[in-house]
Amino acid sequence: MDDTTYQKLKHFFPQVHLGSESESKFRSLWVPKSFDRSELITEAGNTERYFYFVLEGVQALYILNEKGEKVVLGFSYSGSPSGVFDSFIYKTSSFTFLEALKPSKMLAINWENYQSLFELDPDFQTWGHHFFRDILMGRLYREAELLTLSAEERYIQFMQRCPKELQVIPQKYLASYLNMKPETFSRLRKSTRY
Repeated sequence: MDDTTYQKLKHFFPQVHLGSESESKFRSLWVPKSFDRSELITEAGNTERYFYFVLEGVQALYILNEKGEKVVLGFSYSGSPSGVFDSFIYKTSSFTFLEALKPSKMLAINWENYQSLFELDPDFQTWGHHFFRDILMGRLYREAELLTLSAEERYIQFMQRCPKELQVIPQKYLASYLNMKPETFSRLRKSTRY
C-alpha cells in the first residue's frame, strides 16, 4: 500500500500510535479489494470474511422484505468502515446484504488478522471501544429519528449530515434508508431546503 493510502487508513485509527516495527506489521495485514457497481460484496446466508476500510465508492447494507424489496439499513463510503460487522465478529451467517452502489476500492483485513491488531498494540482496545460505542449510538439515534420525526424532518436531518457521495446514489436507496416512498423523497428533494 502506498503512503497516501496508508495515511487514510491510519486516520481511521486516531487512538492508535504505532512504533515503526508495529506500523510495518499493521500495514502488512491489509489487502486491497475492488468491487464493480451493483456487485454483491456479502450475500445474506454467507459469513462476512472481512472488515473493510473504504478508499473509494459507496456501499449499501440492506435486507429483503417479504416482497423482495431492499430495505436499506446503512451506507459506507470513502473514509468509513464497511462490512457486515455482526457476521464478521461472531463468525455467523449474515442476514443482510452488502452491495457496491458505485465502483468501490477498499482495504480488507480477515478475522485472524483483525484479532491480531488487539495483540499488536493496546491502543487498539481503546479504538475498538470507541468504534463500537459510536456504532451503537448511531443506531440508537437512527431508530429515534425513524420513530419520532416526520418524513420531511428525517430528510432534512439526513441531508445536513450526509456526505456528498451519498447525495449522488440512486434515490430509491436513500428513500428506503429514510423509510419513505421514492416519490416522497423526490418531492422533498425538489421542495425542501436544508
